[in-house]
Amino acid sequence: MTAPKENQTTRRRAPGMSPEERRAMIIQTAIPLIAEYGAAVTTAKIARAAGIGEGTIFRVFADKDELLQACIAEALSPEHAVRELDAIDVSQPLPDRLAEAAEALQAHMSRMGAIVGSLGHRGGKHPGTVRGAGRDESTTRIRAALAELLEPDKAALRRPPEQVAALFFGLLFTQPRTEDEPDLTPQELVEVFLHGALSGGAK
Repeated sequence: MTAPKENQTTRRRAPGMSPEERRAMIIQTAIPLIAEYGAAVTTAKIARAAGIGEGTIFRVFADKDELLQACIAEALSPEHAVRELDAIDVSQPLPDRLAEAAEALQAHMSRMGAIVGSLGHRGGKHPGTVRGAGRDESTTRIRAALAELLEPDKAALRRPPEQVAALFFGLLFTQPRTEDEPDLTPQELVEVFLHGALSGGAK
């Protein structure tokens, strides 16, 4: 008789998540799988990775297509990147703050690229429906968070923090790639951004 009681306790504890929490958990589990397998990933594989039954997915998503769309929206959302930028300690020297910001934003862009790249070949509504105005809003929010990081050094900046933030954000997105040179590290990128291309000894 003891075993059934333990079973009941376990089962009672399991549905503790709200539908919104369950949905968020499934999306977070699905994103790396979609990045790896693209649209071919099955809901069964996602369910196994999340430790839930496949039917649980369809209690919070109408179908697989809606789940894929939600994952794209999450990957393109600025929420995680903005939280990471907001968490950077502004008492650090400016180069350290910006290097942390570069790392956070490069990870954000990598995640976006993996999801959109893996699903983009499907055409149609993936990922078009989550771009447009939402994309502009995302850029605006990330730039605002960057400007907050620059604010303590406002007096030393040649331009307003908002403009410097926009320049830094643009550099991260348009960093030139060459076949024979490795990508700049966040620290190297920040050094060039803050001090220009000339070395200290150049006149």
